[in-house]
Amino acid sequence: MGLFILRRSGVMILTALCLTFIVFFLTNLFPNLEKLAKTQGNFRMSDEAVISWLSKEGYMQPLPVKYGQWLGVLPGWTLQGDDGVTGRCIKGAVTADEAEQAKRFCGILQGDWGYSTVFKDEVSGIISTRLGLTGKLMFWVLVLMVPSALLVGVLAGMREGSVTDRALSTFSIITTATPEYVSGVVFIAVFASSAVGLKWFKGTATSAMESANFENFFLPVLTIALYGMGYIARMTRASMTEVMTAQYIRTARLKGVKFSNIVMKHALRNALIAPFTVIMLQFPWLLNGVVIVETLFNYKGFGWVLVQAASNNDIELLLAVSVVSVIVVLVTQLISDIGYVYLNPRIRIS
Repeated sequence: MGLFILRRSGVMILTALCLTFIVFFLTNLFPNLEKLAKTQGNFRMSDEAVISWLSKEGYMQPLPVKYGQWLGVLPGWTLQGDDGVTGRCIKGAVTADEAEQAKRFCGILQGDWGYSTVFKDEVSGIISTRLGLTGKLMFWVLVLMVPSALLVGVLAGMREGSVTDRALSTFSIITTATPEYVSGVVFIAVFASSAVGLKWFKGTATSAMESANFENFFLPVLTIALYGMGYIARMTRASMTEVMTAQYIRTARLKGVKFSNIVMKHALRNALIAPFTVIMLQFPWLLNGVVIVETLFNYKGFGWVLVQAASNNDIELLLAVSVVSVIVVLVTQLISDIGYVYLNPRIRIS
């Protein structure tokens, strides 16, 4: 197991480097850099002025060098100007002596995530704050979604072809086939709008950022949970159906074991192996898939920041969002593989 984790960790690091380099390459294309220069300077800047601004900010270096500096494995750039020395690791213009005393490496590995051109703040602080808000949303979504999906899937799979199975399977298909922006709009119009008359939820998701309660937080949680619940329930139902037709289940029935004991003691653990992997894959989906819901309900979490960074060409913030997303995806996949091995002892790691 230790060798397996070590090997997977090496693959994860290599994958993270490749993915972040691709994102870094796309965000540092010249049209994006030109737009950044004109946004920070003047939209009427000439081409020569754009090149001059990009050179002063270190954007005109070779791409591998810029990537190494952003990652923190290469020394940050410095530039001697009329006002003093500026550089990646230097805040403002300083003298040559002060520049020599400044740190040389300042990248992701050193905890320096850059500065947001839109929010005018450190990227690390923005990411931690917004990630915490989305983490709160994800927690309550999982609390509602996972037990409900497992219950629906198990009840549907216990007796294949029954009325309960058909009803619950239809419900699961409907929830999966309904996008979040459709169900979200319907919930807002029906339960939160005074025009319809059912203004049951008077709070807004924006106020839930400070103080979350049932009235201002339930609708976005329900919108996300319903969409993901159907997929987990269908997977659980398929797995449960397969397990209930196994030979050892038939033997237990012939021996007169109570049906509830058969389900709880024999079928349930084996039936949860496949849904466990699906549940772990919900974490990266929840992190980045809540973009629509957070924008719809104006809940300023991680997905909302992603939209703001992409629409406003905030390169440093966009890169930080991509790093967090890549890490979450890779770590959840590793946990999923390890958990799958523990749940299914028949699997042997070669």
